[in-house]
Amino acid sequence: MLINKQEKTNFRPYPAQAQAVAEACQEIFHQGMKADKAVEKILKADKNRGSKDRAFIAEQVYELVRWYRLLTHIAENEPYQEKDWFVLMAIHWTLKGLSLPPWREFEFISKDKIWKSYKEVESNLAIIESIPDWINETGEKELGSAWPAILHALNEPASLILRVNTLKSNIRLVKIDLEKDGVNTVILDNEGLSVPNRKNIFLTNAFKNGHIEVQDFGSQQIASFMEVEPGMKVIDACAGAGGKSLHLAALMKNKGHILSLDIYEKKLIELQRRARRNGVHIIEAKIIESSKTIKRLKEKADRLLLDVPCTGLGVLRRNPDAKWKLSPTFLEEVKITQQNLLRDYSSMVKPGGKLIYATCSILPSENENQIKTFLESKEGELFTLENQKTLLPNDFGYDGFFMARLKRNE
Repeated sequence: MLINKQEKTNFRPYPAQAQAVAEACQEIFHQGMKADKAVEKILKADKNRGSKDRAFIAEQVYELVRWYRLLTHIAENEPYQEKDWFVLMAIHWTLKGLSLPPWREFEFISKDKIWKSYKEVESNLAIIESIPDWINETGEKELGSAWPAILHALNEPASLILRVNTLKSNIRLVKIDLEKDGVNTVILDNEGLSVPNRKNIFLTNAFKNGHIEVQDFGSQQIASFMEVEPGMKVIDACAGAGGKSLHLAALMKNKGHILSLDIYEKKLIELQRRARRNGVHIIEAKIIESSKTIKRLKEKADRLLLDVPCTGLGVLRRNPDAKWKLSPTFLEEVKITQQNLLRDYSSMVKPGGKLIYATCSILPSENENQIKTFLESKEGELFTLENQKTLLPNDFGYDGFFMARLKRNE
């Protein structure tokens, strides 16, 4: 909960902003809405809000969601009404060293009591880092002494990262173009740009013209890891809205064929829309209607990407509400799904082709252990592990990901 001097100087919240934050949090915790959708809904409700208002509201919602357990522990009560969220805001702002505005909702707030309660739990990692006990226990079991640093990094706000679409432009031209729209960036590599001060990227010419996509730097590493070449037949079997499919198309210089599969038609429609904006014409989006869809693709892929469903623990800084919705049961169920996808979908890889397994989790039980189990199976005997790596948020600086590249024996 570190605060910078600029934040302290500029901290002048208005009651209407706090009310919007409370309404969004109610939607998240009592209506089950995802945080990004709740923020989107509350911001659309009043289109007269300026950019600073919108940014403040979004940031505060995510902060309350991120630190929910710590804040409710200090409050000694979970919020049931919108007014209860004002108490959590007061606690959060106090812990950040900010001065509370003279609002009636804060009349009975005791800063001394807040700090006393905080000091009492400083040694309790699960509470101080605001995580459910079961996730903390799982992290300690699977990651050992590395877990506290990883967990701390997962509580840092996510950076806004862009990927330059090299089919239409290059990183230096895009950087200049964004500066014209008031967006300053930092170059990460030949495709990645970091945006230190958050802006509405979707209003820029660079986005409208298909020169950039919003994609975390960790996620960007997966397409490069696949070692694709122009002219290849690539299958993205869990494509979703297609961020990695679009990246693969750029690396393939729009030559070859990418078959993007998913079980959700709505996501594939979004992928097709994004592909048009990106100038990509080698992507074919296809819904998985049954197991027959997979069987018809036997030994068709030079590269197969399995970006499988997972707990998403590597991207908690971006999706902090996920930790309150996950459960031990879900973890066990998703591991079964991951293994089934590896065994059932691996048949799509040609002899000599490669399978890339990826997750946005940092748990070995979803990552290295799954690869080991697969290689010991009948289907896995056809493959040899070439390389695997985990991107940890505390080491890497961005979202956490795992990727493994397996070659099918010829």
